[in-house]
This record gives sequence, C-alpha cells and structure tokens, in this order.
Amino acid sequence: MRHGTIPGARGRVRPLSLLGHRALHEPCGEVTDFGPEVADLVEDLFATMYAAQGVGLAANQIGVPLSVFVYDCPDDDDMRHLGHVVNPRLVTADGVVVRGPEGCLSLPGLEAGTERHDHAVVEGFTATGEPVTIHGTGFFARCLQHECDHLAGRVYADHLTGWRKRRLFRQISRASWRR
Repeated sequence: MRHGTIPGARGRVRPLSLLGHRALHEPCGEVTDFGPEVADLVEDLFATMYAAQGVGLAANQIGVPLSVFVYDCPDDDDMRHLGHVVNPRLVTADGVVVRGPEGCLSLPGLEAGTERHDHAVVEGFTATGEPVTIHGTGFFARCLQHECDHLAGRVYADHLTGWRKRRLFRQISRASWRR
C-alpha cells in the first residue's frame, strides 16, 4: 500500500519550451515566497515531466523563470531518486569526468555525448522552505548538473564542442519540432 500522494497527481501538464525559446537561455530568478504557488508549480513540473517521460525538469522548461526543478531519476546502481529543489545551488561537481549520452525534454528525440562529473551535491530548499541537500552519483549526478544548468540559462548543447556540437546542430535543424 502506498503512503502519501503521487508527485504530479494534482498537477497539470504544461507545454514544454523547446530549444531557441528565450526562457531556456536566461538565468532563473530565486523563489522568495514559499507559498502554495510553489507547491503548485512543483506538481505541474512533475505532471509535465511524467507526461514527457523525462527524469528531470526545470521550471524554465515550462516557461516559468523561477529557480525550481524536479527529478525522478535512477543512479548507476538503479536506485531511484525522487524529489524537487527550490533555489538549488550546485555546491560540488567532482570525481571522474564521464562522457555519456545526454538528452533533454527541450530537445526532444536528440542526445549527444556530454561530459559531466560523476558526483554532484546540490543544496537548496523544499517547496515549504526547508533546507535540503541532495547527493548524486553516476547518472543521477548528471541529472542534477543538467537541471542546475537549465536554471542558469544553459542547455547540454552548450557543453559540446567540435564534431559533437556540429552533429547535434545538424540534427536540430532537421528535427520535426523545429518546423
């Protein structure tokens, strides 16, 4: 028997901002009021993330310029990590740098080998304003770094160079969602 509510069950699915949308390329503002609007935003983020079959989603990906993201992401040991962070700050990204496939709900259907550290620590707050610290390794560390990048106005494509970047941008130019 399940205890508690399912994240996103009360939320509404919102349209995703796709690459090129201004909201994805500007830093998000800090949340200063931890009222019911933040809890509603978190619910909408979960609902939208699940509808799009993602493992993480930042508020600017649904056009809301606030520093909030949600995640439901496994690590390399297949341990599930589920939660949200308001006003996150990436305090540690260290360990081995691993190039691995990375995708994004704002670049649907595409991915590229992107370098990320295999360990990350994020500090922030819950929707009610309680302090929270999240530790991630492997794929979950990648997710934490990816979502923090979103809130700073960056997408994973910004990390690419050379032929990987050229290949991704060729794929973007041919993507059906760019028409």
